[in-house]
Amino acid sequence: MATTPQDSTNPLNPSSSTLPRESATAPATLADVAAEQGVVAAERGGGRGRQLPDWWLVLWRNKRSRVGLFLFAFFVFIGIFGPWLTPHDPRDTSFMPIESPSSTHWLGTTQSGEDVLSQLIYGTRTSLIVGIVAGAFATAIGLVIGMIAGYVGGMTDEVLSFFINVALVVPALPLMITLAAYSPVKGLWLIIIVISITGWAWGARIKRAQMITLRERDYISAAKFAGDSMPRIVFREIMPNMTSLIVAGFMGAATAAIGAEAALEFIGVGDPTVISWGTMMYWANVNGAMLVGQWGWLLAPGLALALLITSIALINFGVDALSNPHLRED
Repeated sequence: MATTPQDSTNPLNPSSSTLPRESATAPATLADVAAEQGVVAAERGGGRGRQLPDWWLVLWRNKRSRVGLFLFAFFVFIGIFGPWLTPHDPRDTSFMPIESPSSTHWLGTTQSGEDVLSQLIYGTRTSLIVGIVAGAFATAIGLVIGMIAGYVGGMTDEVLSFFINVALVVPALPLMITLAAYSPVKGLWLIIIVISITGWAWGARIKRAQMITLRERDYISAAKFAGDSMPRIVFREIMPNMTSLIVAGFMGAATAAIGAEAALEFIGVGDPTVISWGTMMYWANVNGAMLVGQWGWLLAPGLALALLITSIALINFGVDALSNPHLRED
């Protein structure tokens, strides 16, 4: 009776000579098994490293940055949902004036009978808007001027560097007070514009210095030989390598903008009808909040302002770790 011999080239035969030797044997150690499973999970998109970007992991693993992220997320939540979280209308003047803290008014009331806690929650949005928008404008102006001055060089660099140096030596706060005080239009956007045009110079100086060190790199020379235009080289080839520096500059500009807005409102050159932490401190100072024992009216917005600026400063530690691997925490 004829029997069917085993075909040495049969792909179903585990002892086939055509199969690689490694496929017929299992991994030797548990480490190899884990490595194989990790590669497969990463290729399928199930690996955790594929789900979370590297920059987020660096920020999260930094302890100070993690605390700053929690604080900043809290203020962002309050700023977005503030109108729905306030226990009373922040402009409602139907309450008794200068009430002490109670279960109805946790921080008391103002001279006009407005709830202090409601104004504190509502004013969070104003500080966030000023910090983000004014910080973005100041960062963008400094980025464009600094990168063009550093890349082009020559007479262009001398002219732009002259304006940068002039903007650096001019006192920023007196200039902001003058512009805000004598402007015929009052409002939040005036504060944002004043802060933006007075806070770009330091960032431009740093971007220019970094551009000078990057413009002689080999990949920049290759892009020039390839015929790429200056805007493409500056904004597509060089700027991605300055991401951490740009983010750090934005955070510094946002912090300065938040403090400058509060300072301008506190001294009375802003719009007193806008509900913000600065205007709260302004009216508390004008009406003698500490003399009548209404400490929450003055101290609460100051404490909130300090915590918001501290949160951004703590996040900046993680941003520094992005550009400097020696600062990273395991």
